[in-house]
This record gives sequence, structure tokens and C-alpha cells, in this order.
Amino acid sequence: MSKSPLMDQIRDTLRVHHYSLRTERAYLGWIKRYILFHGKRHPSEMGEREITSFLSYLASEKHVSASTQNQALSSILFLYKKVLMIELAWLDDVVRAKRPKYLPTVLSREDVLRLLNVITGRKQLLAKLLYGTGMRLMEGVRLRVQDIDFNYEQIVIRGGKGNKDRTTVLPASLIPELKEQLDYAHSFFLKDREDGSPGVELPYALERKYPNAGKEWPWQWVFPSEKHSTDPRSRIIRRHHIYEKNLQRNIKEAASKIGFSKRVTTHTLRHCFATHLLEDGYDIRTVQDLLGHKDVKTTQIYTHVMKKGAMGVRSPIDRISKEN
Repeated sequence: MSKSPLMDQIRDTLRVHHYSLRTERAYLGWIKRYILFHGKRHPSEMGEREITSFLSYLASEKHVSASTQNQALSSILFLYKKVLMIELAWLDDVVRAKRPKYLPTVLSREDVLRLLNVITGRKQLLAKLLYGTGMRLMEGVRLRVQDIDFNYEQIVIRGGKGNKDRTTVLPASLIPELKEQLDYAHSFFLKDREDGSPGVELPYALERKYPNAGKEWPWQWVFPSEKHSTDPRSRIIRRHHIYEKNLQRNIKEAASKIGFSKRVTTHTLRHCFATHLLEDGYDIRTVQDLLGHKDVKTTQIYTHVMKKGAMGVRSPIDRISKEN
């Protein structure tokens, strides 16, 4: 099925709509599983019954999470609406699995500092940025030189979740380290220009519109990889940004070394950023903008994990204990 014309058509359509490589791979994987589940029948020959049975199979037999089931549904919806151009009215009424609501894991400021101090090397700066700016992991590794504005002390995050741009704060305490990191990145930039290496990957059609932009300093990665690698789409060998899973592994190992009882990930630093800002008295709308949340209800989850306990309520037993 890897050479299937349908798969090529799906891949091309995903790229026309500027879906990320991760989403492209996920969608292709789910659509393949959907087709194989129904004996390699062409999707145009199938409809509501087949889609429902596939989603039921994922939930009842594979026991996938609600978010995984919803991703499978999104893949199939994309296939029918955007690729096959088949308008099935009932598709709009398909009920997505309800995701359970979990409270985010949040560390105290002291524990965040302990965690950051265990991480070493240049990945420590990236971890500090995730906590100090509220960026997601991929937003951090994909930072380009031109995205850092030292004069206004802000960072521009381009193509974030939902393909939206936003700005966030540039922590003043990290400016010296960031400038040092840019000097480090510039050394790779000079070496690549000297070696005649291809420029860095550019978003969307910019590479065709500005063919030399990838060789210009403003477009370079703030956190470049030390080695060249093959671009999975163009197959061009070039310098990419650092591999995100390395930091994920470092944070997991650091949390284990410290002995945290909570599960700590790179995303935990984003949760800490939001919660600590709210504890400092910043307006929830400001925090919403910094995080890039579409709905303030998403941001409100952090009000439930602030330092004063559940909902900020003081237990009556504390008052009794104090009086006695």
C-alpha cells in the first residue's frame, strides 16, 4: 500500500493544507488501518456503517484512549472531505469520544529549579525557555533566530498549534544565555556556508519563493543539531534543529534522579509557567494569550492546581487545629 495512488493523493493533499509531518504520518497510518480493517476496500465504496464499526473496534477491542479515537476519526473525515471530496451529511454529526478531564501536573517553583539544575548542557537552556515562556516542546526546538526580539523582550512563536502565530515573554534572566546560544548556532551557520551545505528547511512555499532564504542567518535554528540529517519530505541532507526526544529523555531522567512522585514531562514546564503566573496575580486572559489557548476555559484548568489547594479553599480542620 506504500505505493498506492490513493496514499500519494492523501499525502499531497495534507501538504497542500500545510499539515505538519507528524500529523501527516498519523493520518496516513490511521487511513491505512481503516482500509485494511475492511479488507482493502476502497473508501469510496464505504460509508457510515464501516466508519462506525472501525471506531467501535478501536474503543472496544483495542481500548484506545478518547484522544486516539478522535485522531482516527479526524483522519477519516479528512479523507472523505478533503481528498475524495465526498460530502456525507451524517459525518458532521459523528460524536467524538469524550476526553476525560485530568488536572495538569504542576511542580512548585523550588522543584522546577531542582529539575532544571539537574539537566546539563544546551538542553538546560531549552528547558528553561519552556518554563520561562510557556512554549510547547516543538515550538521551542523550532525557534529561529529572527523569532527572538531582544529589544522588546519577546519571542514570536510561528505556526503554533492550530497554525497560529503568537508572542510570549522573553525572560530577561535568560538573555545572556540566549545570546551565547546564538553565537554557538552562528558557528554552525558559518561552517555550513563554507561547506556549501543546503540551507535550513523553510515553512510551506517560502523555499520556492525565496530560494536562498534558507542560507540566510535570520532563518537559522536557535537550537541547531550538531549533525546533518535527511529531510523526510524532500530527502535533502541538511542541518535540522535538535531532536526533541533528547530533551524529553533528559527531563524524565532528571525527575527520576530527584525522586519526584509525579510524572514529569516537557509539557509539565508549560503547566508550571501558567500556574505560577496565575499565582503571581496575572490576569487569566493574559495567560491565555501567552499560551495561545483558543478558549479561556482551557486556561481555567490551572486555577484548580494553584498553590492554595483545591479551588483555593482552606479546609475547616486547619482553623480548628490552629485554634487548639
